[in-house]
Amino acid sequence: MKNTISITSMASVSPLGKTSEEIWKNYLNPEHRLSKGNFNENEAFAGFLPNELAEEVEKLRAENANYRHVDKSVLFAILSAREATRKAGWENEKNIGINIGSSRGATELFEKYHKSYLENGKAETLASPTTTLGNISSWVGQDLETTGPEFSHSVTCSTGLHAVSNGVAWMQAGLSDKFLVGGSEAALTPFTMAQMKAMKIYASEDLEYPCQALNMSKIRNSMVLGEGAGILCLEAGNAENAIAKITGMGYATERLKHSVSISANGECMQKSMKMAMGDKDPSEIDVVVTHTPGTIKGDLAEINAIKAVFKHDLPAITCNKWKIGHTFAASGNLSLEMAILMLQHQQFITVPFSEFDTFPEKLENIMINAVGFGGNAVSILVSKVP
Repeated sequence: MKNTISITSMASVSPLGKTSEEIWKNYLNPEHRLSKGNFNENEAFAGFLPNELAEEVEKLRAENANYRHVDKSVLFAILSAREATRKAGWENEKNIGINIGSSRGATELFEKYHKSYLENGKAETLASPTTTLGNISSWVGQDLETTGPEFSHSVTCSTGLHAVSNGVAWMQAGLSDKFLVGGSEAALTPFTMAQMKAMKIYASEDLEYPCQALNMSKIRNSMVLGEGAGILCLEAGNAENAIAKITGMGYATERLKHSVSISANGECMQKSMKMAMGDKDPSEIDVVVTHTPGTIKGDLAEINAIKAVFKHDLPAITCNKWKIGHTFAASGNLSLEMAILMLQHQQFITVPFSEFDTFPEKLENIMINAVGFGGNAVSILVSKVP
């Protein structure tokens, strides 16, 4: 890292709730936050927002007439961004950058408008402006009345951590002092669910823990979708109110043999983790929060990558998808939130059924991984504030 980057706040909406206290309480609880839902009368497990939080999101529509026609992915981001900027003390800050990405974008609205088009042969007036991916960052900027750069992107499931690296790059280049970064996903829709099931990666067993992410003995794929958003406030330099610091970042791609797979040894993740560590010795990394989506090949590829990088001296390994599901673009940010909470509370959160149950001797440096379709990976290293 060229210069110090401080994380001055983190906010999210997810199956875990909204407040830091509620989220941490739910991490300490060994129960998962998944439940069954109906998707065009097809029942499946998913990670839904709690009812009270879902109602709070919907209240935004009544608050502002412009929000009545935006996708839930935008509303998730607005609610999280408001809380993140409040916690960071940015209420009066206007010249901040915003990069909030999404893997799927306005999924629910797109499906609604496309269905209407097929039925009527005409597109509705708001179909185009409300389904563009840039909606997320631009509406957050409108809500916060900011004047800095606003952009959104999609790099599939590593989108959220790519947003973090983008914000760091802008600040390292001296183009901005503050950046709001993250990912938002509201893809619990019938068509998205059908897509996941078509790839035969979705959880099909009614188990105590439907998503078996990090269970290396599983014999069936067990990915479960979730919804939510995770937003961070980043500041250049050593901020007095920093809750953690970004001390490394890495990214890599690998040549694909199949459009939805990565190599058996997770070559892209090996490269991204090594880049994020920089000059640090592998022994300095206390925990890796994995991407592990709950698929047999995906989980194994990442564990193979970790073993290749750390050899026989493995750090502690954990994840949160078994608890909240895979939130696509937001997944890396929610993993990063988990890492920050572990640093703050100095407590390691395990996966109940995982063989990787070794507690770290210390909690100072935590690596967070994300990887998506296209063979791309991002790794972010966060460190405890002295």
